[in-house]
Amino acid sequence: MGQLTSGERGSAAAILIALMIVGVMMAAAGRFDPIGIHGAIVLVYCGTLFCYILTSAFSEEPDASRFSSYYDDPIKVGVALTLAWAVFGMFIGVWAAAQLAWPSLNFDTAWSSFGRIRPAHTTGVIFGFGGNALIATSFHVVQRTSRARLADQLSPWFVIFGFNLFCLIAVSGYFMGVTQSKEYAEAEWYADLWLVIVWIAYFALFVRTLARRKEPHIYVANWYYLAFIIVVAILHIVNNLAVPVSFGHAKSYTVWPGVQDAMVQWWYGHNAVAFFLTSGFLGMLYYYLPIRAERPIFSYRLSILSFWGITFFYMWAGSHHLHYTALPIWVQNLGMTFSVMLLVPSWASAGNALLTLNGAWHRVRDDATLRFIMMAAFFYGLSTFEGSFMAIRPVNSLSHYTDWTVGHVHAGALGWVAMITFGAFYTLVPSIWKRERMYSAALVEVHFWLALAGTLIYVFAMWNSGIIQGLMWRTYSADNTLVYSFVDSLLAMYPYYIARAFGGLLFLLGAIVASFNIWMTVRTAPAVRAVHDAPLTSGLLENAPAE
Repeated sequence: MGQLTSGERGSAAAILIALMIVGVMMAAAGRFDPIGIHGAIVLVYCGTLFCYILTSAFSEEPDASRFSSYYDDPIKVGVALTLAWAVFGMFIGVWAAAQLAWPSLNFDTAWSSFGRIRPAHTTGVIFGFGGNALIATSFHVVQRTSRARLADQLSPWFVIFGFNLFCLIAVSGYFMGVTQSKEYAEAEWYADLWLVIVWIAYFALFVRTLARRKEPHIYVANWYYLAFIIVVAILHIVNNLAVPVSFGHAKSYTVWPGVQDAMVQWWYGHNAVAFFLTSGFLGMLYYYLPIRAERPIFSYRLSILSFWGITFFYMWAGSHHLHYTALPIWVQNLGMTFSVMLLVPSWASAGNALLTLNGAWHRVRDDATLRFIMMAAFFYGLSTFEGSFMAIRPVNSLSHYTDWTVGHVHAGALGWVAMITFGAFYTLVPSIWKRERMYSAALVEVHFWLALAGTLIYVFAMWNSGIIQGLMWRTYSADNTLVYSFVDSLLAMYPYYIARAFGGLLFLLGAIVASFNIWMTVRTAPAVRAVHDAPLTSGLLENAPAE
């Protein structure tokens, strides 16, 4: 709060008062509906932030010298929120996985049933953990690569706290049974509207910061971040067009009928993977890998070609989720074809990352943080190959609706998304807190092996489980009847579900280790000697060192 002017604190207070009024209206209108509880959550959330602002209402105006440094305070809060959501989301995931092996772990209550905690897990990990990581690192990367401070000081806080309010409303709603039943888009209409407002502010802040850059070129990481912001907005708005029952009820109905609803949903669902879980994290890869490896990216031109290939091909691939459905065959063929073509730009990025490490493999051996980033690039290449392979219709006939799909998703989520995030954080945290190093290199090493072991156990269990499921479901006797019942396939899955829960537990333990290590780095690690890490100003332009 010390860096906000009295005018900025006043604007923040006005926004929070307006949101508290909205919360009261939601609570009053929906007193017999879950939207009323969400209104109370909005009221308490914004009221807490308002009280915090009041504690510094009469503080002195900040010194103008603050503009000579990057604005890292929102990034620090984003790191903390990312780790909190990581532990929460992964814990819920382990709990959900354990319920598949031991169903009584739902304790015979509605709120803790698998159908409710599963979307809480996916939203907590994808949006809570992944979304906060993307926002925090994008603020860090756009400032350093543009050599310019964030365009203003209020917008970053609105984006950070506004986005986490959306996540809180969404997850709490799932426990109450509030859902649109759309994969990765389960939040209801009022949460969706709020996210649009937050996302517009995020886009405006990012573009305004780029416009203030002191560098002539826009570094490729910012291309990926910008694609992530723009396309996710388009996907979110189109897929979530809905008509609420009333302004006092959480329930709404989509405007898309029948098969069109399915097509729009998986256009959204697959491109959420493409631009939320791929494009943004490639932005991380292209910035933090060269820094950690202390080598330039292997080919800047290849990174641009990969960007345009991913941006064009991914948009057409979503219909491969709907093979053997009522979707027209030509649309299924279109999705399958573009999914196979997508392998080229995807492997271009994975190969670009691994080729960047040529001449630096000794650093991979000795530096667990760089090993996180290297392994993330490997799993990205593996997942994209697997995705293109599973999109082929004959392969899909075996894999669809089985645990093979679950294994594929988690090879990307754990091996690619989570590992690149932790590699980025282990690089970012000492930098923005001005520490020489992480608190414990040994704990980074422990975390790496926990994460790798957890991912491999989880993914191999689901690969085996899924292929066995697919084969059992299509095994016919001589008289053309099914040999195995569905219950027979469930019994065959039992040991794999135990392994799945164990692998997830190892990954959760790794996230807890990371959180402790980062906390201790902030609190106790030795401070670094003074380094030049500041935006360019008119007085520094002539003699500024190269980035």
